[in-house]
Amino acid sequence: GSSERRSRMRVFVAINPTAKEQGRLWRASRNLREQDYPMRWAPPENIHITLKFLGEVEDKRVSEVSAAVDRAVSGFDVFQLVARGFGAFPSLRRPQVLWAGVEPNPTLQSVHDQLESALAGLGFAREKRSFHPHLTLARAKRGARAGDLRGLSELVGKIEYTGRFEVRAIDVMRSQLTRSGALYDVVHSSSLGTSTDS
Repeated sequence: GSSERRSRMRVFVAINPTAKEQGRLWRASRNLREQDYPMRWAPPENIHITLKFLGEVEDKRVSEVSAAVDRAVSGFDVFQLVARGFGAFPSLRRPQVLWAGVEPNPTLQSVHDQLESALAGLGFAREKRSFHPHLTLARAKRGARAGDLRGLSELVGKIEYTGRFEVRAIDVMRSQLTRSGALYDVVHSSSLGTSTDS
């Protein structure tokens, strides 16, 4: 029944860039937004790197998830990520998801691997595909045809974008789908240690 549905939430684990970096990404993609492509743009505050999508999780299990994330990231210090270049899945010719790339980073990969292990211990299946960190900027609207997105790859190719930001926490996020788009809020934030070398 409806009470059952209310006691579950859509949960994912993410890195939220600084507001400054989210704003820079939003401005970098302005030219694309103004073209009126059939795409749904994430508002700047929703731009994030998904580390693990957990789907519907019972409210009472969310604290277990949060504790597992705390365990997974304990021992990691604050680290820097570099975002560079725009691209799309599966390709710029047929873009379903438009993103800004995140440069490979050994700490990020380790954090991801630790999260996979900790959450597998709670019964969340490990991701089979390899991890390709990215910042999702937009998704093609349902029913958008390739012809509707003509010229997008050329415009994307002209965007020179490089940004860097510090990762200070790994966040457990709740996603609520509303008429006006997804609402995200932080359910739990696992802080990373600060590096001791000053």
